[in-house]
Amino acid sequence: MKVEIITPDKTIFSGEAILVQLPGVDGSFEILKNHAPLITILKTGEIKVQGNDEKIRLFQINGGVVEVLKNKVLVLAE
Repeated sequence: MKVEIITPDKTIFSGEAILVQLPGVDGSFEILKNHAPLITILKTGEIKVQGNDEKIRLFQINGGVVEVLKNKVLVLAE
């Protein structure tokens, strides 16, 4: 699935992934391929992205919003 993590200043990640773990306001949750459509708020924490190459990338955010639609994960982060 396609993943983009965008801040007001720049795009900090854009690429393909098999798993995205996000810090939701009610707890951490994961997005996998073919996830149901979703829009939710994120709290301060760490985003974990596992790429198709199995490499794990970690990104710190100070909150934001995530949209999941048609195998695309768009994170608008602070």
